[in-house]
Amino acid sequence: MPAFLPGLELSRRFYTEAVRPLLEEAAAGIPHSAARIGGGSEVLGFDTARSADHEWGPRLQLFLRPRDVSRHSGRIRHMLAEHLPKTFHGYPTHFAATDETRDIRVMRATDGPVHHRVEVTHVSSWFTATLGLDPTSPLTPADWLATPTQLLAEVTAGAVFHDGLHVLAPARAALRWYPRDLWLHILACQWQRISQEEAFVGRCGEVGDELGSAVVTARLARDLMRLCLLMDRRYPPYSKWLGSAFARTSAADRLTPSLTAALAATHWRTRESHLATAYETVAGLHNQLGLTDRVDPHTRPYHARPFQVLRAERFTQALRARITDPAIRALPLTGAVDQFIDSTEVLSQAQTARDAAQSMRKPRPEGP
Repeated sequence: MPAFLPGLELSRRFYTEAVRPLLEEAAAGIPHSAARIGGGSEVLGFDTARSADHEWGPRLQLFLRPRDVSRHSGRIRHMLAEHLPKTFHGYPTHFAATDETRDIRVMRATDGPVHHRVEVTHVSSWFTATLGLDPTSPLTPADWLATPTQLLAEVTAGAVFHDGLHVLAPARAALRWYPRDLWLHILACQWQRISQEEAFVGRCGEVGDELGSAVVTARLARDLMRLCLLMDRRYPPYSKWLGSAFARTSAADRLTPSLTAALAATHWRTRESHLATAYETVAGLHNQLGLTDRVDPHTRPYHARPFQVLRAERFTQALRARITDPAIRALPLTGAVDQFIDSTEVLSQAQTARDAAQSMRKPRPEGP
């Protein structure tokens, strides 16, 4: 392999130097947009040389008008297969299935037609398949809450190389961030998650369960990291890239030392002390946002028990008080789908995530 070239830059050059000239020759007059968005570490800017071992390389999406997809997509795919260079900047343009699975493809040399990764589609179809919704139509609160943040990150990151259709950029802009009331609701739900477990670090430790205390601490650290991303108006990615994304937030420099110390501690009182520092840091950042009236950022005892907590539900209440839409203010504090589900099998599949979110909105049977 050649010296590593970040995937987004590789795809940009691939489009400009290899794909677009072929389109101009063989598909002149057909407007298109081109981008590298969707799944892949390079889309989020986290790829390294390690990423080249699967589903990485010179690849992109080519968007046509719906009528042109049905008329010309087959011909364009065939033309690219026959005429794309076998390698580009030292990387094979042919993608082959691995021996382990037919679903994952890797770059391989070939003497025949190129099995390329230039996806030919149209904007509405691609977004519907990827997110389960079409951002060229108005989005409902249910649409937003049913869409995992990892998927939202994938479709709003990456790069658009050309937008001849003038549709792709507005579609991505519509998904750039939550409407304000929904943002307040999701922040409120994230604070609520923290409030539900912040006393357990001490309670586990008090009965000698240092392992349980450490597990709770890790969960709280994760929730604080996701909260900071949400406060920064960044969609939290899934676990592999959560720390990398958090490192780019405005809170990272101040918060990383206390979270690292809390995770490294071997006694619950030390964990609690470092978490208290982290809580107060994030509480201060909340107040700086000006989304609510100022909330006291200092930690305090948990009722009559000897555990130091933030009582994070105070931030939940302050945020809900600022929501102007009564329908959103009345939503349960479960939040978006990835605030109450942590299964990759659900969150990686748009329709499965939507089905799961819809089930939460169904009326619950009343008890006896």
